[in-house]
Amino acid sequence: MSFMEEMHKAAAVYGIELTERQFEQFNCYFELLIEWNEKMNLTAITEPREVAVKHMVDSLSAYDAKIFQGEKSLIDVGTGAGFPGLPLKIFHPELSLTLLDSLNKRVKFLQTIVDALGLTNVCCVHARAEEAARQKIYRESFDIAVSRAVARMPILAEYCLPFVRRGGYFLALKGMKYEEEAQEVKPVLRLLGGNSMHIRPVTLPGLSDVRAVIYVKKEKTTSLAYPRKAGMPEKNPLGKIEKKDFAPQGRNNKQSGK
Repeated sequence: MSFMEEMHKAAAVYGIELTERQFEQFNCYFELLIEWNEKMNLTAITEPREVAVKHMVDSLSAYDAKIFQGEKSLIDVGTGAGFPGLPLKIFHPELSLTLLDSLNKRVKFLQTIVDALGLTNVCCVHARAEEAARQKIYRESFDIAVSRAVARMPILAEYCLPFVRRGGYFLALKGMKYEEEAQEVKPVLRLLGGNSMHIRPVTLPGLSDVRAVIYVKKEKTTSLAYPRKAGMPEKNPLGKIEKKDFAPQGRNNKQSGK
């Protein structure tokens, strides 16, 4: 089946209602993703069904109507090929979206997608999370920070929570070790201004692997000590995670073709 057919099927099974315009935008996104993937490493997932399920619907699994209601601002930290930020923007056009990535080639790809899909209120930023989070324009400026397959939770929390304003949310799309990671991050959250944490397990159409979205509410201002300088969160993570455990499970990281 074509990508459009697979996307229709996956959305129906997962219970997502999309307009024809949205289906067209997802299809254009897919076509440009495959085209650019021949020139640079954006993703190891290229089959129409897998892109529809493992990229598009997976990204939309982060959506929670109570959190996203209205005109919210969202930053996708370490967005890679645009997941989950761009699918969420397509689904919820009222979002003011910032796509943050450390590789300039990917940022150029993202801008191409934004232009081709006719998306408004989207900013593509070339920067490391540790550096951008210290800039006044970005620090504690967003209602939502989201990230998928970038790092384990204690590292990811240090990257993302400094971007979130008080009362906002940090959303992490995680794989099979989400319960373990949720336990690891608990002592770190208060240090970074986070407090309550909610976990919602996710089952994608036709897949048996275990996934979840972890929602963290921010209740206090993050100390200016965080994030630490570039490289430090990963080299010496809060909570002392072993290096061998850095790679996320279930959802692929950048090195394996997010």
